[in-house]
Amino acid sequence: MSGVNFFGIRHLSPAGAFFLREFLIETKPELVIIEAPMDFEDAVSDIVRSETKPPFAILAYTQSVPIRTILYPFAEYSPEYQAIKWCDENNVKLKFMDLPSETFLALSDERIREAESDIDENNNQDEQDGQEAAPDQKPDVYELLSEKSEDGSHETFWERTLEHCENAEAYHLGANLFGANVRELSEKNGIDEKETALREGCMRSVIRSAVKDGISPERIVVVTGAYHVEGLKTWETDEEMPTFPKLPSLHTLMPYSYYRLSTRSGYGAGNKAPAYYELIWNGLCKNDRFYAANAYLSKIAEKMRVSGNAASSAQVIEALRLSKTLAQLHGGNIPTLRDIRDAATTCIGEGSFAAISAAVADTEIGTRLGEIPEGVSRTSIQDDFYRLLKELKLEKYRSVTAQELKLDLRENLRASSEKSAFLDLNRSYFLHKLRVLGIDFAQLIPSKQDSATWAETWRIQWTTECEIVLVESALKGDTIELAAAYEIKETVENTGDISVIAKAVEDAFCCGMSKAAGYAVNALQAAAADNIPFYETAKTMFSLSNVISYGDIRKADCSAVEPILKQLYYRACLIMSASCICGDDAAKETANAINMINSVELAQGFLETEKWTKALSEVSFRDDLNTVLSGLCAAILLERNKITNDELKTEVSRRLSKGVPADLGAGWFEGLAMKNRNGLIARLSLWESLDDYLKELDDEEFKRALVFLRRAFADFSSGEKDAIAENLGEIWGLNGEEVSEALNAPLDAASQQVIDDLSGFDFDF
Repeated sequence: MSGVNFFGIRHLSPAGAFFLREFLIETKPELVIIEAPMDFEDAVSDIVRSETKPPFAILAYTQSVPIRTILYPFAEYSPEYQAIKWCDENNVKLKFMDLPSETFLALSDERIREAESDIDENNNQDEQDGQEAAPDQKPDVYELLSEKSEDGSHETFWERTLEHCENAEAYHLGANLFGANVRELSEKNGIDEKETALREGCMRSVIRSAVKDGISPERIVVVTGAYHVEGLKTWETDEEMPTFPKLPSLHTLMPYSYYRLSTRSGYGAGNKAPAYYELIWNGLCKNDRFYAANAYLSKIAEKMRVSGNAASSAQVIEALRLSKTLAQLHGGNIPTLRDIRDAATTCIGEGSFAAISAAVADTEIGTRLGEIPEGVSRTSIQDDFYRLLKELKLEKYRSVTAQELKLDLRENLRASSEKSAFLDLNRSYFLHKLRVLGIDFAQLIPSKQDSATWAETWRIQWTTECEIVLVESALKGDTIELAAAYEIKETVENTGDISVIAKAVEDAFCCGMSKAAGYAVNALQAAAADNIPFYETAKTMFSLSNVISYGDIRKADCSAVEPILKQLYYRACLIMSASCICGDDAAKETANAINMINSVELAQGFLETEKWTKALSEVSFRDDLNTVLSGLCAAILLERNKITNDELKTEVSRRLSKGVPADLGAGWFEGLAMKNRNGLIARLSLWESLDDYLKELDDEEFKRALVFLRRAFADFSSGEKDAIAENLGEIWGLNGEEVSEALNAPLDAASQQVIDDLSGFDFDF
């Protein structure tokens, strides 16, 4: 063989990885050149370390905002990874030849800006033309391949044709031919011409440079995507090194996951079933061509049994036989993933894919997460993150499987050291800082209102996105705490919304950052002097109330927060009635605000209850306000025992009378039903009044009232509806169970038609 040896591969191909090693052993090259960003060569020494466990990735990111990132992932069966390992094991020179990452980032930035510009131009043109313009989209080359494939999928075609090749020569020739056909198809459709030309010009120059340095072409092996083989064969043509756009960047080695590989997010050469492809790799290494099919079906059966479903050995054996038969029907000898999955559905799922879907997901995608040695290629914020993870004993939670962590924020009096005594509190500080930074490693599970203030429950799950956001946060600070403080400061400075500032105050206290909290409180004090809408006031009060409620347990000084909450509380009491002059749409927001203020008043004993009950009473008994809100305030007063049964009966008679428009009366009842339903259900006089009211209405008024009453009862539980039915049974002199059965029975055709007609009912609006 003369000339440079080009070995075309797919970037995540187990057969490519296996046969490439055989090819390297056969050719004994002096230099191996790999298609990878040339500035990533400094990561090779860390990639080959025994502590580095695939999957992992090299992440490059810009040093300025907006942050752009690119990822170059490796699995155990990546041909590039196996080539790197082979070179290290055999002391062979290695070079990367693709565009540097700073150029890829610059090209990505250009594409994003061009796309944004095109969207703006299209929007402007649409406004002028008054119609939506059809997007000019180029076809996807892999969709075209799938259309041409007899399997209807380029993935299945690739697997059947190349992953199950019998030897290195067949793979070598087949991959190069496949790449040439893809290239021809792409060129015909004008796909990625500019970037491809730039990349291949760079790669050819690296090959020429190696030859000029005295290495014989025959002693060079070039490992590249099969698509590029034809473009690199002209490496001898004398051409100038192309100029590249650049965007200053850094890069780091990071753990990756099979789940991330399966989505192909950020990297277009991934595969849909990374764990299954690992089985193919293991089979090649074991010289067992049916290993993947055997292992896949066995794992399906195992996972079915673990989940409590039946899956026998006989079903596995029959599925294996069927998969081989399907492979032969499709012109192959070794079953592909499609053949194996179809066989599993038929024999193990008994014809239902849904029965095995969970097991299939685990078997095809898997939960493998890579490992990177401590201190390797990390930014300072990454180092801080992993240090805290170890210090707070959270390392076991860095898993792709979601886990629940319950924290007790109180001091552990049995602990031997202060560090251990406040371990959970410090964990909470850490997890809240990650939340503030948008790192979704942990999500706080909302607790019930009556739960203890010292308890927190978190759902923790590691994803590759966590690492990416962590790296991006390096621009905000060198440590997790500094970055979180910067984020809170930026939030406070860039908003005019007092409720957002209050949330920043709450975040700072939850993070245990007193300086950041003090800065946010000062901004809040200044904002509190302005006129603030009722809903924003309520949201602000709710955040501040949380700060005070958790202050002692979090060892926070809340003395500066209480005066602000008092000030906002008095203002809310004064403006509430005016805020209740609104339509039904605005009433939803106002109702949320009333409920928030009510919960704050109940939680904070230093607030004057009389001020709040006076404001509630005014809204409750006024006739010129939104009736839903009047009903809600009446419900809160009833819940607080500030309305007697006689007063309630009088108010019900006044609100639900024939002289009051049906929508207003039913709207008031809807508001009343928003709170303390058990208390309402227990008051028989209320249901007697409602029954009397409905009897007085004519057909048209009844239809109008029915619309609002159906809305009021829409989210009542079945148990609550049964209790109401018992009340109605007592009022009507009927058996309560029979009434409940009748009310919950499916509607007949005539009744259903009446209900359907209500959606188009004319309210004279």
